[in-house]
Amino acid sequence: MGSGVTLLAVLNVLREAGIPAYALGPGSDFVRHSRWYRALPVGLSNPQPADLPELLEKLAIEEAVLFPCSDDWLRAVAHLPASLSRRFPSSTPGASVDTLVDKWRFAELLRGFQVPHPRTYLVSSCEQLAVHHFEFEEAILKPLSSVDFASKRGVKGYMVRNRIEALAAVDKLDFPIMLQEFIPGPPNCGYFLDGFRDSGGQVRALFARRRLRMFPSKLGNSTVTASVPLSEMQAAVVLLDSLLEKIAYRGIFSAEFKHDERDGLFKLIEINARPWWYVEFAQRCGVDVCSMAYRDARGLPVDEVHSYQVGRRCVFAPNDLRAWKTERHIRGVSLWSLLETWARSDSTPFHWNDPGPALHYLASSVTSFVRSKLAPTPSPTCKQLSPCNQRPPSVSPSQTSFPQA
Repeated sequence: MGSGVTLLAVLNVLREAGIPAYALGPGSDFVRHSRWYRALPVGLSNPQPADLPELLEKLAIEEAVLFPCSDDWLRAVAHLPASLSRRFPSSTPGASVDTLVDKWRFAELLRGFQVPHPRTYLVSSCEQLAVHHFEFEEAILKPLSSVDFASKRGVKGYMVRNRIEALAAVDKLDFPIMLQEFIPGPPNCGYFLDGFRDSGGQVRALFARRRLRMFPSKLGNSTVTASVPLSEMQAAVVLLDSLLEKIAYRGIFSAEFKHDERDGLFKLIEINARPWWYVEFAQRCGVDVCSMAYRDARGLPVDEVHSYQVGRRCVFAPNDLRAWKTERHIRGVSLWSLLETWARSDSTPFHWNDPGPALHYLASSVTSFVRSKLAPTPSPTCKQLSPCNQRPPSVSPSQTSFPQA
């Protein structure tokens, strides 16, 4: 259930494992052009997570394991009634899903357990933002629900350096919003611990990788990633294992960290409690978390993975080309060097033996680019200091408190 890169990657992994799968997603999704795509016969062109209980009730299939590939579908699966969960089991975190998906509740969780993480404030109104004291060099205006925000705005959040820039972005925000410290450092300070924890509370697999490039460069997705030894992230391994134990976690996870060069700590950014973009890369390196989740959901034993290939790279080529265009003058990387990197790397989720999704993704990207260039340019206007008032309220920061996590 889901769409886009993650859904196609999961279908690729399940096909390799010999697990027959149906997909439930929007009719416009490029994944539908895959040779391996089989649409779930539900009679809806654009099924929504809220439709899930009714769809499953009417489904002719007697039993199936559910794989949510986005946060909204994850919530829908986690909140299914028990009668449907028995017929359509899943290996998901259950009651803790809402805390993991809600960015503010997750930040509060990390603060409560004293897990190193970016300083985060909850801002409930424009007036609060107008008097907030910025102690960061850079910060992110970040939504509580990334799915809802991305569907509306097409971005993960907005980078701001001061109060003026934050106020200028207010018309793009829905309150409450989070103001989160941006941990300084290039993309290759980003690390991930991916893996699987079974219903018995045992971590059966742990896979470490490092981000090498991303797009957009500060607030985007990895475009090149590489597998690294767990020893490179040992402090983060200990931290994550303790956290998963405390919240009784079950299922697939992908925990994002950033190494803070100021204090040498790995700061936990978020945990995706579901498959992620590079889940197929993990499988190619020897860590098949989708098959683990399938077996765990069915009550079957899950074998532990003790090792994986280190030093292997994976690229998401369409966005990596954009990343290269943005940074080529700074990094001095030639197009030939970029293509050489691609030749030595795995690719996800597009493959030569299944060209349909890549061709339709490319066509959609070109169409969007052309439309953006042809769209009329709005007339320049003089920006107010604060969109909620002609000037910020005359309240000093010391008079206003902000919830912090």
